[in-house]
Amino acid sequence: MTTRKPNSANNIWILAPSFGICLFILLYIVAALVYPGGSDTDNHEKGFNILTNYWCDLLGEHAKNGDRNKARPVAMIAMAVLCASVFLFWFHVPKLFSADKYNHHTIRFSGMISMVIPLFLSTAYHDTVINVSGFFGVIALFVTIMGLYKIHSYKLFVLGLFCILLVIVNNYVYHTGHFMYYLPVIQKITFLFFLLWFCLIDIAIYREMKLAV
Repeated sequence: MTTRKPNSANNIWILAPSFGICLFILLYIVAALVYPGGSDTDNHEKGFNILTNYWCDLLGEHAKNGDRNKARPVAMIAMAVLCASVFLFWFHVPKLFSADKYNHHTIRFSGMISMVIPLFLSTAYHDTVINVSGFFGVIALFVTIMGLYKIHSYKLFVLGLFCILLVIVNNYVYHTGHFMYYLPVIQKITFLFFLLWFCLIDIAIYREMKLAV
């Protein structure tokens, strides 16, 4: 009896989250380039300062310097692309594990919900959106990290723990106000490591499905 592997052309769609993340980064750069200026540190700054501006600054109707924010339309598209990409990522993650259905549903539900809520980040409920999204995201992250450990994917496991550590650092700085000046940089570092982790897991899922019989 012969077996055949799944069509690689079909499996390529598993990499959609990675392609979307790359598109998000490109749109992020474009939005940053057209941002008028200003930050919490200095309202008179010109353009987007990687050291003092937050991602959320690009989403506001007005820039921190009071001008109409020309970056907002691009940033909103970037946000939608990111949410859709990571939404799909959480849908695919359980394919990497032979875990029970409870864990599959926990990862998918928590992860996907955590990516729907951020669509309201530019509203007046900014802090609530972050906290609720973070709550569901941490659940998905924890179950995923434990799953990576169980399948002996130790490099991704350690990288996942490092991402969790970055989340803790972000929350500590944000809620205590200590080292607040460095938060914009810490935020960007956290973003980059999470996006890298997502892409590496996405590639691992693709390879697993490609080898599946």
